[in-house]
Amino acid sequence: MRYENPHYMVEDAGAADLISAGRLQLGVSRGSPEQVIEGYRHFGHVPRDGESDADMARRHTMEFLDLLEGRGFAEPNPRPMFPNPPGLLRLEPHSEGLRQRIWWGAGSADTAEWAADHQMNLMSSTLLTQDTGQPFHVAQADQIERFRTRWDERGHDWTPRVSVSRSIFPLVSRLDHNYFGLETRSSDQVGIIDGGRAIFGKTYAAEPDQLVEQLAADEAIAAADTLLLTVPNQLGVDYNTHVIEQVLAVAKELGWR
Repeated sequence: MRYENPHYMVEDAGAADLISAGRLQLGVSRGSPEQVIEGYRHFGHVPRDGESDADMARRHTMEFLDLLEGRGFAEPNPRPMFPNPPGLLRLEPHSEGLRQRIWWGAGSADTAEWAADHQMNLMSSTLLTQDTGQPFHVAQADQIERFRTRWDERGHDWTPRVSVSRSIFPLVSRLDHNYFGLETRSSDQVGIIDGGRAIFGKTYAAEPDQLVEQLAADEAIAAADTLLLTVPNQLGVDYNTHVIEQVLAVAKELGWR
């Protein structure tokens, strides 16, 4: 959201949701660490005095959410080229219901609570930008709990959803072992992002029966409503179809739907 024009993004989101018959689930976030120095400035976005790039991203998000409500804000031309509806004009196209299908990609418990404050669903990936000394899945489960607690405290009148992301590779063929066999020794990793300690969740790679046991013990997956799969898209459609089919078989054993 450091790079986005909120007005233009509302137009795109509304159009995509209408084209897809209300099926758009739109995830937004501050964004990953910069590939270039202050890249958002090349798009005409400059933080205000005393504002960080993360603050600017959240400001853009707040404007985006407000515009999604569909309230009129623009004074119509008294002599328009085309007829206008009465009153102030909103951005078009407007899609009813999209506001409740916006997800915030939160990297910490604090930003998860911020998402709850502003009535966004929670999207948590395989990275947390704070290392609490706990295993990744435990820290992520705590993040989810804090999100839901804050949501209840705010008294919002609808129920949000929570998603977590995982890299999962059932090893059922020689090719699977060639690609991901070394990941059977995968573990959480701690690194430095934007000058702070962050923790990365491990990759799940094992025989299907072992995966069932490992995934059943993942506290964050148990706490979430939705599991998103991170797939190696550079390996092509056919191989990713194979991976997803095998994960679905594991999911069935776990009682997921």
